[in-house]
Amino acid sequence: MSSQYSQPRQNSLAEHTSGRPYAKLLSKAFALLCAACTFVCVATLVMLLWKIIEYGWGRVSMDLITEYPSSTPEKAGIKSALVGSLYLIGLTALFSVPIGVGAAIFLEEYCKPSRWRTMVQTNIANLAGVPSIVYGILGLGLFVRYMNLNRSVLAGAMTLTLVVLPIVILTAQEALRAVPGSIRQASYALGATRWQTVWGQLLPASLPSILTGVILALSRALGEAAPLLAIGAATYTTFLPESIYDDFSVMPLQIYYWAGLPQEEFKQAAAAAIVVLLTVLICMNALAVFLRYRFSKRIQW
Repeated sequence: MSSQYSQPRQNSLAEHTSGRPYAKLLSKAFALLCAACTFVCVATLVMLLWKIIEYGWGRVSMDLITEYPSSTPEKAGIKSALVGSLYLIGLTALFSVPIGVGAAIFLEEYCKPSRWRTMVQTNIANLAGVPSIVYGILGLGLFVRYMNLNRSVLAGAMTLTLVVLPIVILTAQEALRAVPGSIRQASYALGATRWQTVWGQLLPASLPSILTGVILALSRALGEAAPLLAIGAATYTTFLPESIYDDFSVMPLQIYYWAGLPQEEFKQAAAAAIVVLLTVLICMNALAVFLRYRFSKRIQW
């Protein structure tokens, strides 16, 4: 049977390449070029990771995680920056997920095709590519100065919400579009309303993809430093934020501060902090893969 199905493909390929004797050669050369690009990217990433781990691994310890930053390089830790990062990401998720998923549901399920929808959709896609420093300047003017939130955790979380919101909206829209139309039609045929269809059928079916997109967007927010520098977040704090109006620091800013100091010990501490930050990011990405696999098993079209 396989030879019967493969024969038409060979004939079709021969027909397409007839008169072009170098077509197959060029196709193989393009594939090799793409493979070489992939190898260069992976090799560069592995080399960078190896250098960072080799340089900072000796500084990685529980003291690094449980101690506050200090002027003494051997005693300096990332406790306040690590807690500040987790605090900030938690608030960012609290703001960005309901707003982003709600906007995606409105655009996909409630908003009729029109010029207004096309304009909004185009602007959201463009906002996803805007550099994060632009959102930082917006957050400085709107949240820090106009709303008088100062350099608080709340101002930082709302600024990062602006950064990840377009990504969450686009990801949720793609997840909703991937649900077969027959699911909607069957739900409406049984007498369900649009809200019941969205809540009972579409959201459970699209949940794995939405969760994956949200976690990957939050992973990006965890590594952002430019927007937080723009709003004036602290690079050196020796206390934990007790409320959303307290000052804070995050790991990218702590790494940035240590990397700029002249002492070699602080640079090693910065490399060790990068190892911890990468570990947190890998854990978040692994959680995204696990959730996608876990919820996908329950879906049967």
